[in-house]
Amino acid sequence: MSDAGITAINERVKKESSFLEALLMEIEKVMVGQRYLLERLLVCLLANGHILIEGVPGLAKTTAVKTLSSTIQAKFQRIQFTPDMLPADLTGTLIYDQKTGQFSIKKGPLFANIILADEINRAPAKVQSALLEAMQERQVTIGEETMSLGDPFLVMATQNPIEQEGTYPLPEAQVDRFMLKAKITYPTKDEELKILKRMSFTNKTIDIKKVISLPDILRARQVVDEVYMDEKIERYIVDLIEATRNPEKYDLADLKSLIQYGASPRATIYLTVAAKAYAFLQGRGYVTPQDIKTIGMDVLRHRVIVSYEAEAEEKTSEDIIKNIFDEVEVP
Repeated sequence: MSDAGITAINERVKKESSFLEALLMEIEKVMVGQRYLLERLLVCLLANGHILIEGVPGLAKTTAVKTLSSTIQAKFQRIQFTPDMLPADLTGTLIYDQKTGQFSIKKGPLFANIILADEINRAPAKVQSALLEAMQERQVTIGEETMSLGDPFLVMATQNPIEQEGTYPLPEAQVDRFMLKAKITYPTKDEELKILKRMSFTNKTIDIKKVISLPDILRARQVVDEVYMDEKIERYIVDLIEATRNPEKYDLADLKSLIQYGASPRATIYLTVAAKAYAFLQGRGYVTPQDIKTIGMDVLRHRVIVSYEAEAEEKTSEDIIKNIFDEVEVP
């Protein structure tokens, strides 16, 4: 692409991403720190993907999603997952009307634009499957009728670490439906002090303004699609994904026994789209290798499945991905 073309895209990105500053200002009225998490939520919003957020209880996972939804003029639904849930509690069901003798459809909470699936790993497999099918197909079937879900349709799921009591691990094939898996940790001492000063009131409410509409999001997504990615960057993405499958081709033969399954083509697509969305967040109309490295761990950490040997050596998928990013040649 010519320099003039890239300049034109840069200008469009700067214009269309101007709402992000107002949006972050509203969110930061409530949230302290957690910039990493907020950026990942916005990447999924812009890239038409879903996000799985993992962290111990009390790290403001739910607060982050609720606050983001409060800034958007869209239908928001929070679903608290529990072990006694049924798929119909999500999708809806058929109700029999005795007067007419007809069945009518009662839509479930999935019929919204932004879904907070709180503690998704506390629900049994059938419920998880119902949600993940809706995420993939963007539609729900009740009885004989198939209905499309809203656009945008964004699922932000939270889960506690799998070791927590009373949880059902999400199967790898289902986790793969999430564009990103973000892991969040404890705040720093300074952030904790700010949290203490801002949040330790029993009846304080913080007013959050709605600053963007659904057309704003859909328009921004069109611009994200136009963000320029050089062929060298595209080849870099393909090399990274190939290195998770055949590490010996990249002088990483010692990783071969540690990887049971590498990343799928879905990872290639999601890494490309997420990198464009991340560049848009930075106000740029083109993708850099650093964008790939920044967002790559969140795209790949749940897609590289480690072997028993890796577990025995206490190696995680994150250790393997970091090694790949360090060794694969950057364009």
